[in-house]
Amino acid sequence: MEEKQRVIIVGAGPSGISAAACFTKQSIPYIILEREDCSASLWKKYSYERLHLHLRKQYCQLPHKPFPASFPPYVPKKQFLQYLDDYVSHFGITPLYRRTVELAEYDQGCHNWRVMALNGDSGQLEEYRGRFLVVATGETTDPFVPELQGLSGFPGKLIHSTGFRSGKDFKDQHVLVVGSGNSGMEIALDLVNHGAKTSILVRSPVHFLSREMVSLGLFLLKYLSLSTVDSLMVMLSTMIYGDVTKYGVARPNEGPFYMKVKYGKYPVIDVGTYKKIKSGELKVLPSEIESLRGKDVLFKNGESHPFDSIVFCTGFKRSTNKWLKGDDYLLNDEGLPKPSYPIHWKGNNGLYCVGLSRRGFYGAAADAENIANDVSSFTQHPCP
Repeated sequence: MEEKQRVIIVGAGPSGISAAACFTKQSIPYIILEREDCSASLWKKYSYERLHLHLRKQYCQLPHKPFPASFPPYVPKKQFLQYLDDYVSHFGITPLYRRTVELAEYDQGCHNWRVMALNGDSGQLEEYRGRFLVVATGETTDPFVPELQGLSGFPGKLIHSTGFRSGKDFKDQHVLVVGSGNSGMEIALDLVNHGAKTSILVRSPVHFLSREMVSLGLFLLKYLSLSTVDSLMVMLSTMIYGDVTKYGVARPNEGPFYMKVKYGKYPVIDVGTYKKIKSGELKVLPSEIESLRGKDVLFKNGESHPFDSIVFCTGFKRSTNKWLKGDDYLLNDEGLPKPSYPIHWKGNNGLYCVGLSRRGFYGAAADAENIANDVSSFTQHPCP
């Protein structure tokens, strides 16, 4: 393959394969390096069974291939995986699997990127070179579990949300869910539905919105200001859910779509969890954890409760800063773009990122299109 104009993509999740498809459409040569043994590994190997896409399918499709018309508006995990496999096959995407990138640096002398990757099968360090480098490792790279005093001595089951499959494995247990994002709320619902005595730790204020409200909000944002749409969403949420503070949940001062844009914090898209909170089947614990003592979890408000299992829905960290060297413009220490949207995807020396704008699949698809167009302009009109 011609290294002079080649693109190296790091990551074969939905963002990486979106970029690959866009390069294919423009006949731009590329390779994908993926540390797992399959594409979209987070979805295939590390997601729970009841998972559905939280937004309507038109906001979640990847570039140049819409979802089949027969798919429901909110696509379940099984059908989404089928779509991803069909997508990879359709565009002839063939990642190099079990390649963990150890180093990526721009070679000023050769005017290309030098990428060193560990081959998980052979144990050898391999070198790849390309004119362009696309970071497609995603927002959800490395599972994060907070360090808590006494955690190592907890005698029950401790798992991150990536290790949770179904609530049926926890029937009749006392389970604590730590984290109140969409994964935490949905996992808590699944636990309750399977007979687990479930509590959820809600440390931050959250907005509850229904699927229909989110779809309405996304539609209205095409015509109305963000602040106007947020005001409407808060009004509708108050009408439908009432005073959530009665159940130990605080409502944020900032609007749901503003928080999504500014902090990347999604509103809770309620699929039945709030009803369980209201009925008392799901107990809300509003205080942070102080420490653990055996099976007892001690909270900063002085309460203590025993649990058989703890599920940490505490998000992810990115490790880009460990292997990407010489970039002082595009990505910060947390692996997120420094430039503001909508110019967040382009760095210097042919460096790009896709799927890091905190705008979900819709944002990743736009990034992939922009990057392919930009690379195409370089390859058609190369610098002398």
